[in-house]
Amino acid sequence: MNLNSIGLDTVKTKDLAEDLNHLLANFQIYYQNLRGIHWNIKGKAFFDLHVKFEELYTDANTKVDEIAERILTLGETPLHTFEDYSAKAQVPVGKNISKDDLAVRLIVDSLAELLKIERNILEKAGDANDEGTNSMMSDFITEQEKTVWMMKAWLSETV
Repeated sequence: MNLNSIGLDTVKTKDLAEDLNHLLANFQIYYQNLRGIHWNIKGKAFFDLHVKFEELYTDANTKVDEIAERILTLGETPLHTFEDYSAKAQVPVGKNISKDDLAVRLIVDSLAELLKIERNILEKAGDANDEGTNSMMSDFITEQEKTVWMMKAWLSETV
């Protein structure tokens, strides 16, 4: 087994970095969706949702940076073009969404996709003994599960 400078198997970290790039692409689409619904939201819930969407896109922007830096820490190169993001992302793209329930539904659906990817990475990070990636995914999952719960409560749905 060949170890990198942070003591992790180079084959496993290359695979993890690939998965993190997949997550990065999806997070970039999610981030852009949040910006769009923040800008375009209309209706009686405008004031509350406008602020909430800004909070969420600010958090997503931070996570994008953390994911890219983790990829670099693992010795690989993060994706950085919209072409790459579009080609790799599975998160639904929200275009011209201004209705409150459609905007919140987009967030729930997007987070459901992100959570699937993160759980996969969490499992692989454990197998690779990669505590840094493991910790990051655990933190992301905890926050996003709570956001899904809150958004579904807003939609009058159960988890």
